[in-house]
Amino acid sequence: MGGIAANESEFLEEVCDTESKVIAPKVGLSAPLGATVYSNGINFSVFSRSASRIELLFFDRDDDARPSRITPLDPFTNRTYHYWHVFVPEVRPGQIYAYRACGPFDPSNGLRFDSNKVLLDPYGRAVVIPTNYSREAARQPGTNFATAMKNVVIDVASYDWEGDNPLQIPAARSIIYEMHVRSFTRNPNSGVSETRAGTFAGLIDKIPYLKDLGITAIELLPIFQFDASDCPPGVVNYWGYQPVSFFSPHRTYSSRKDPQGAVDEFRDMVKALHRAGIEAILDVVFNHTAEGKHDGPTLSFRGLDNATYYILDQDRSKYADYSGCGNTLNANHPVVRRMIVDSLRYWASQMHVDGFRFDLASILSRDSTGQCMAAPPVLWDIDSDPVLAGTKLIAEAWDAAGLYQVGSFVGDSWMEWNGRFRDDFRSFFRGECGYVPRIADRLLGSPEIYLRKQREAEQSVNFITCHDGFTLNDLVAYNDKHNESNNDNNQDGANDNRSWNCGFEGPTDDPAIDRLRNRQIKNFLTVTLLSLGMPMILMGDEVRRSQGGNNNNYCHDDESNWFDWTLIEKHADIHRFVKLLIARRVLRSKQRQRQRKNLDQLIREARKAWHGIKPLQPDWSDWSHSLAFGAEIKTDGLGIHFILNGYWEPLQFELPPMESGSTWHRWIDTALDSPNDIVDWRFAPPVGSNIYPVEARSVVVLITKLQQN
Repeated sequence: MGGIAANESEFLEEVCDTESKVIAPKVGLSAPLGATVYSNGINFSVFSRSASRIELLFFDRDDDARPSRITPLDPFTNRTYHYWHVFVPEVRPGQIYAYRACGPFDPSNGLRFDSNKVLLDPYGRAVVIPTNYSREAARQPGTNFATAMKNVVIDVASYDWEGDNPLQIPAARSIIYEMHVRSFTRNPNSGVSETRAGTFAGLIDKIPYLKDLGITAIELLPIFQFDASDCPPGVVNYWGYQPVSFFSPHRTYSSRKDPQGAVDEFRDMVKALHRAGIEAILDVVFNHTAEGKHDGPTLSFRGLDNATYYILDQDRSKYADYSGCGNTLNANHPVVRRMIVDSLRYWASQMHVDGFRFDLASILSRDSTGQCMAAPPVLWDIDSDPVLAGTKLIAEAWDAAGLYQVGSFVGDSWMEWNGRFRDDFRSFFRGECGYVPRIADRLLGSPEIYLRKQREAEQSVNFITCHDGFTLNDLVAYNDKHNESNNDNNQDGANDNRSWNCGFEGPTDDPAIDRLRNRQIKNFLTVTLLSLGMPMILMGDEVRRSQGGNNNNYCHDDESNWFDWTLIEKHADIHRFVKLLIARRVLRSKQRQRQRKNLDQLIREARKAWHGIKPLQPDWSDWSHSLAFGAEIKTDGLGIHFILNGYWEPLQFELPPMESGSTWHRWIDTALDSPNDIVDWRFAPPVGSNIYPVEARSVVVLITKLQQN
């Protein structure tokens, strides 16, 4: 590969060939890693086991063609073990900096040093991106001073939190709303000013909407600095699942232009959310980076210590790819483990984040050869870390190479995205056979999956849709994915969506089809928000947001991803339905948060019964498409009767007999038009019969006041 210094003398000659000022270094400290602010200067420390020399570069502007100052790190005086460190006096917060590293370029042995490339600090707290940033220049031979991302020194201790702390809302009363920072307010119809739209500040402006809806936690798609150009030509990496830094907030999510802006504006957002009683959960990507395959760009980790940071293939010139993104972080290497835990500690302690959702978390179970470990050190480090105690830890318990650990994820405090909840209810409501026993289990918190762990019901994060796949509207409007605009010949995205278009592909003016779609959407929302477990809904599902059938909409910064605020009025019935469901869910959960009972206790102590179209006669056969469930909520003094009809014809359900003086009241019937589809549960109208007709593909919830003994 051209442009790589063949030996150390060439490297030094290249350094001295610049017109830059060289700052006389002081020894500095190996800890903490990153750039640490002191009153009289900055201490820099970076890990590299195999480098022969490290160079610290300072820039006056993010697009400078050359560094303004250089500090070479002496391998004898500025190195302790594998840590390169230096204290540079009179440098202040706001200083732009980066590294270059010299060492062997020997891909067959996993070494990929390139002294021409500008490297990000793995522990950098902020990143600047030149207007002419070039991913290609980081991949091709030659220097890339002017076109490289660089770090900024940040004083993280200067912020006034005004007494704020993470909320630690009990999982039993948590309602998660998965959302994208930019998408939430970028649409011109959001009512947010142009300077704040699509930013952390813009999200602050819309907190009243979230509070009114009843949300207790937002789960943000990745906000770590990512490479938006890591995508096919003609599109943009919009979702952010290509990280370049695990300590820096994404710069373009800030309305401020100063170097400290993204860090402090993120904290402003978290503080404002907390004041509204809403937690901030981050979707974190510790399974790969934006450096891609072996022929990808050198941005940071590859150029500092490739064989440490990545799991290498048997051919060590290439990467093992369990992420589907070209490389895999070597998460259980001690250095990488420490970086991951340090990152989480930073976001929890310095940025007051309330929890983390781990993308493709099963990769964190793999060792340096890619084998799944029985007790992965990094997962136990996270699980047992005292700084992280009380934060919500949510695993996407699978990876792109087929490892699937839903129900068996390692650790005591982890919750899991329950992919089987999603798949089973999707299949049931589109009329597939054999799903009645499965949905019965999902309604009760999936004890088939989780009971052996003796954990609370909220270990199961229940969802029907998420960012990855169809929106709830598109789930009932499309049989097939429509990803042609992604410039990949509709080959990307999942093929198994378990969706059903209700009789017509895409938007329709047929009122009968639209009513059926509305009903199906309410069915999905009802089971998500009323089943045992912690519910999660996707941004915009409460107003039927559509992506036009694109089930992998990661690469579009346009209306297909943005929240359309006119939909609140257009689909006011769905919005109202969700608000009333959440209001009752949160009220019920407040009663249980003090109990701290595990799933096994809840199920054993509950007075419950399964029914079919006749009381106490459930049909568990493969040909069954309906089920009824009765239970008592003693804390509220209520009995509840849950009827699910996944059949394509109406069914008559005989209701369980009542005690003298009691009667059933209709709270929810998804087949009815608004406002009768759901009512304030305190004013639910009486049924007046022991037979309830349940329309095809609908859900009914009846309640009754329990007699006091």
